[in-house]
Amino acid sequence: MGVRIRQKVKGKGKPWWVFIVHNGKRTSKRVGDKAAAEKVASEIRARLQLGESIEEKQVPTFNHYADSWKKTTAPATCKVLTIETHTHLLKNHILPVFSQMEVTDITRKTIKNFLHGKINEGFSKSTVNSLKAVISNVLNEALDDEVIQSNPAHKLGKIGKNGNDKVEIKPLSREELKTLLDTVETDLSEHYPLMLLLARTGVRIGEGVALRWNDIDFDKRTIWIERTYTKGRLGTPKNGKSRSVDMSKQLKEILLRLKACRTTVPMDEGSDWVFTNGNDSLIVTDAWRWRVFDKAVKKAGIKRITPHDLRHTYATLRLSKGDSLAAVANQLGDTQIEILRTYSHYIPDIQTKEEVDALDDQHPNAPYLHPGGKKDLSVNE
Repeated sequence: MGVRIRQKVKGKGKPWWVFIVHNGKRTSKRVGDKAAAEKVASEIRARLQLGESIEEKQVPTFNHYADSWKKTTAPATCKVLTIETHTHLLKNHILPVFSQMEVTDITRKTIKNFLHGKINEGFSKSTVNSLKAVISNVLNEALDDEVIQSNPAHKLGKIGKNGNDKVEIKPLSREELKTLLDTVETDLSEHYPLMLLLARTGVRIGEGVALRWNDIDFDKRTIWIERTYTKGRLGTPKNGKSRSVDMSKQLKEILLRLKACRTTVPMDEGSDWVFTNGNDSLIVTDAWRWRVFDKAVKKAGIKRITPHDLRHTYATLRLSKGDSLAAVANQLGDTQIEILRTYSHYIPDIQTKEEVDALDDQHPNAPYLHPGGKKDLSVNE
């Protein structure tokens, strides 16, 4: 019989293990730090001396604690929208990798490799941070059960690029956009009006789902953007200012059809949302993205984009055909400087030599005049 402790890989911060040899069988258990390992080893020696069995209990898997978090902790601590978002991240991204792993085998390196992989796949920093938060929440369940001595998802350090790094936009070409819209119109027709709104106006998804019918002037073909719906709350647009956006003829026609089909309660009773989830309540944007938008993108066979990339698509398509920078900025609710910073390489170079020549004096032999209108006395008359 023998019970001893050691590190499999020596070094500060590396886990300690308890190794047991009893009745010709060998087993080992990862414990944590040295003090914890010595305590466990002492308890095992005492049990063996008393003739008790030391059959090793199986370490719970990540999936076990994910179920525990969803059923108990999440409903008591999280909003419904947060639970929906985190459940989606668990099902589609985290569980396929971590589900069957014993929680004691999940290390900081395991988690960082996973998160860096998501960054390399093109996921945004905010999404990756959400993935990290979900993993941490699940592992906190194991920490509370004292199955692990510390949460390896805590204090991982820098994940992804700095916030100051230039955002890489992924606009669609005109052909790709048409393919996406055609796919939605054919296979997800009830969501076509919202998708077309995003594509033809450049509004943010939160601004789109927060529209009321009285925000739309069909005669003038304008839409008034004065609120947004984000994280379950209504608020003002991003820059705090309302704005008017132009509506294309195609979008006007589609929205008029949608309005004609509505059989909801009268508008003056407060249920006049343009886009609803079927019971006159506002669409949950995160859920709409993975249930509708991502599905449409995949079915259309185009590159992976987000709803915000439709805003980038709107801007680049207009700027690339020479539309006014000021007009596009007003439509998007951004400053011209922001537009230039983000989309400068999509603005065509239309400068001509004639435009530069127009700065020259009309009469080459005429004396030079200073900006203030005084004659340059250094020029011989």
